[in-house]
Amino acid sequence: MKKLLFIIAFTSLTSFAQTARGVKIGYIDMEYILEKVPDYANALNQLEQKAQKWKQEIEVKRNEIDKLKDVLKTERVLLTRELIEEREQEIAFAETELLDYQEKRFGPKGDLIVQKSVLVKPIQDQIFTIIQDVAEQRKYDFIFDKSSDLTMLFAAQRYDISDFVVRKLSASQKREEMTKKQLKAQEAKEALEEALEDNPEYTERQKLLEERKAAREKLIEERKQAMEKKKAEATEKRNKMIEERNAKKSGTVIENKSSEENKNNPDEVEKNVKTTEKENTITKPTAAEIRQKAIDDRNKKLEDRKKALDEKKKKIAEDREAAKKAKEQKTETENKD
Repeated sequence: MKKLLFIIAFTSLTSFAQTARGVKIGYIDMEYILEKVPDYANALNQLEQKAQKWKQEIEVKRNEIDKLKDVLKTERVLLTRELIEEREQEIAFAETELLDYQEKRFGPKGDLIVQKSVLVKPIQDQIFTIIQDVAEQRKYDFIFDKSSDLTMLFAAQRYDISDFVVRKLSASQKREEMTKKQLKAQEAKEALEEALEDNPEYTERQKLLEERKAAREKLIEERKQAMEKKKAEATEKRNKMIEERNAKKSGTVIENKSSEENKNNPDEVEKNVKTTEKENTITKPTAAEIRQKAIDDRNKKLEDRKKALDEKKKKIAEDREAAKKAKEQKTETENKD
């Protein structure tokens, strides 16, 4: 009945407001907002742990009552009427205690509901304050709670301001730790975001830019994966070629193939061996072999040059010795004359 009266009153108000100007309506999801508050989530987790402990205590008491009932059922034929009545009163008292304990912990006014209300109330008050500020800033006529008892038959997503309230709530918590300069910058940023959110064209353009960015990042990732795959294939191919070249040098590949496929054909084996020897003779020299050959050639040239120089020195010495002897003979001849 209350819902019906509320809907009638709401319809009357909206009809009256539409005659003057357009009605601006928004809604929130209180449960969604509370889930986004870290302090509330942590406290709720602790409360849930308490509830689990209470449930275990209730289960222990219920098992004790069941044991009392089983014992009475087994011993009933051996007990007097007075003892049976005493046992039944004990069981009834235990059951009453259990019901009272359940009511105390999980009843409408129990510890679970009370502690949850105490936990939620400060955050709800803060959220309600933010909602009032949002309604004044954005000129909302009505803001509803989607998670309340109000039945919402349809709600367009564009009127959901829950995420906006969450951002405001987080910002208000951060403001307490900000300096004046940071606070001023944060307020300017929020004002710009609010102005842009009110512009549908900007929202559509921003969505398009985000889609393009996602597509571009996906393309870059695909290209990167293709490059890595190509690089891996090239590395594998190069390693395979090195293995084949080393195998050809040692003759293991051809010999193994010959032993497996032509083990019963001696002529084919001999032909493969000759082919292997021929391939080994024309194998392209390695870098180490080329370097060693260059060193040997250089050493040979040095030896040849040294030998030629020694021969030239020897010849010059011989020429000098011959000239000296000729000069001495000439001097002796002139002295004799």
